[in-house]
Amino acid sequence: MTVRIAMWSGPRNLSTAMMRSFGSRADTFVSDEPFYGCFLKTTGAEHPMREETIAAMDCDWHSVMASLRGPTPDGSPVWYQKHMWHHMAGPIGYDDFEGFTHAFLIREPERMIASYLRKREAAAFENFGMDRQAEFFEREADRLGHAPPVIDAIDVLASPEGVLSKLCDALGIAWDDAMLSWAPGPRETDGVWAAHWYGAVEKSTGFGPPELGPVELPEDARRLADRCRPYYERLALFSLRP
Repeated sequence: MTVRIAMWSGPRNLSTAMMRSFGSRADTFVSDEPFYGCFLKTTGAEHPMREETIAAMDCDWHSVMASLRGPTPDGSPVWYQKHMWHHMAGPIGYDDFEGFTHAFLIREPERMIASYLRKREAAAFENFGMDRQAEFFEREADRLGHAPPVIDAIDVLASPEGVLSKLCDALGIAWDDAMLSWAPGPRETDGVWAAHWYGAVEKSTGFGPPELGPVELPEDARRLADRCRPYYERLALFSLRP
């Protein structure tokens, strides 16, 4: 039986490093933002490498969902799927993920937004999908009768083994210390947009040190962080800690 892990996050939340970590397991296949093409085609959003992404991906919502519910592409027993909240702008929603194991990756809004602005000129609340994140979390918690696993990027960086071993336990898979390091460079499983977004990850060989100290943001970005913070704090209450 395939363990399908849907890891939900916003952009610039350590999500690609987490995909590298799970991709280092011998028993795991990884998928990189499978609904991104659907999102771009449906919404008309102007993102870096928009046309290349649409051309490279299946952009039919129902077809993508059917694939994610089908056999793992390489036959692996664990299928780690990296998902972005703001991509879920079409007909696919929570009820379509029956049988998946959901987990939630969060990051302090100030650091998330600062990282995003290093790649794009401006940021908006809709770029992060945190309202959808909170809604999805509550629905999954109601279904389970307890909080689904949540991990905070700063905790992962501070204690990778401590947090990820707890995450594996919560997901029902064995801990594998191969998750702590990986070879540098691109992967065949990376989305075509990696050329714009994944420069730092492609140079990495593991999780770096946590960022500490205050974050400087322009006033409009600070207001955006304040709007995002209640959603972050709601999930942070349930973060797995080392």
